[in-house]
Amino acid sequence: MSRRPWQRARGIKQITKGLGTLDRELFTAIAESPTPLLDTVMPPLTRAADHSKLWLAIAAALLASGKPGVQRGAARGVVTLGFTSLLTNQVAKRIHQRPRPLSDSVPVVRRVRRRPTSNSLPSGHSASAAAFAVGVGLENPPLGFGLALLAGLVGLSRVATGAHYPGDVVVGLGIGAGIAVAGGRLVPPIAETALPRTEPLRVEMPERPDGSGVVLVINPESGSGTGSRVVDEVRAALPKAEIRELGPDDDPAEVLRDAAERAEVLAVGGGDGTVSAAAAVAVDAGLPLAVFPAGTFNHFAKDIGCGTVANTVDAVRRGSVVCVDVVCLNETRTLLNTASIGAYPAFVRRREKLEKRIGKPLASFYAMLRTLRSDRPVRICYDNKTLLTSLFFLGNSVYLPTGFAPSRRSRMDDGLMDVRILEAGRRFARTRILTALALGRLQRSPLYHELQVPEFSFTAVDGPTTVARDGEVDEECEQAKFVAKYRVLPVFSPTT
Repeated sequence: MSRRPWQRARGIKQITKGLGTLDRELFTAIAESPTPLLDTVMPPLTRAADHSKLWLAIAAALLASGKPGVQRGAARGVVTLGFTSLLTNQVAKRIHQRPRPLSDSVPVVRRVRRRPTSNSLPSGHSASAAAFAVGVGLENPPLGFGLALLAGLVGLSRVATGAHYPGDVVVGLGIGAGIAVAGGRLVPPIAETALPRTEPLRVEMPERPDGSGVVLVINPESGSGTGSRVVDEVRAALPKAEIRELGPDDDPAEVLRDAAERAEVLAVGGGDGTVSAAAAVAVDAGLPLAVFPAGTFNHFAKDIGCGTVANTVDAVRRGSVVCVDVVCLNETRTLLNTASIGAYPAFVRRREKLEKRIGKPLASFYAMLRTLRSDRPVRICYDNKTLLTSLFFLGNSVYLPTGFAPSRRSRMDDGLMDVRILEAGRRFARTRILTALALGRLQRSPLYHELQVPEFSFTAVDGPTTVARDGEVDEECEQAKFVAKYRVLPVFSPTT
């Protein structure tokens, strides 16, 4: 027989009454527990969590860490905490009236200084604690686990100090965690790019302690005079190396080809554009390339571990060579670092000019604002779709971090190109892009496109467009085809 409605209601009432009795008994057991640890730790912990001071202080420390994943976790945690606090205090506490527990059984040393007057169910401290911990954990699980333990202790402190029943704490923790999880569904956490895992390809090379067989082509005026200093260091460290200094009337490509005919090792010192030209000659001649950092930025040299002359000298002396990728543009031009169309070079210059003073996030936002306001987008067609783009980036190998501020490579031999495109032709595109960038959600924007591919082609729909290659403005292209050449360039690297 089915139970009548009044019987079901009576059963629910009995269960509720039993849970209430159990809740009060648990409170009494904890309150009367003669534990010095509770007396010492719980009162200051619960006071630290008043008005979320504890969580805001932790968030400030996380934001100062400089790690993107940790910073995103802090931001998510604070936003979730704020929303949870509002919902708990203005809505949840008004649903069911429950008086605060009597604190007579709680030792005086452990009681809260100011007894709360608001409704006991749910615990606002516990809700805020869970919201912050789970919010941070969505972006950084290991950190979130540690904060979850701290949140549990905050919940315990509310019982130990006589402010709440255990049931109030459980409900509060559930509310906070539930809101954080719902926020994760609404705004999914960002997943970092997973880099390909491959072993480096090493090549057996003879040791050259005195630099014999090395022919170095270098511009002594490169890097605002850095090239001249590099010449002196190489002469002292590798006395048998031949050094060919470029003059103002020399064609670097022609001098490099001439040097390759008599070299066992082709060496180059200059900016990334000069190094890119040397790489093309080295691949054609089947020679290993030694790169001395003599330019302004030396991106390629740094990424292969040759950020100083001493590093390159050490690799040459020991014969330490690895093979890295290069990218070919339209089968005739080589790039080692990046290619771009549109306003990407201007965006990078603006960002780099400001990032040391105001930080990369604010510098990126300002540079993006200036770029979107002042530069004309380019219409391109790729993968059977046409779009307007104001910022287009293509990198040799996968760059980190994700988003539109790639800055480093941990590997240069993955056989892939990193393509990032920012779409500018949709409605309210500028506002949407800037909002997503300000919130750290650009990677989730439908206006942002990211690919890791071995080949990539596009057509400039409205006529030829200028392609910047390794920091140098190249000729205009109407059709561009980029192909990753897997591990075709042997380079000296001190990597062990």
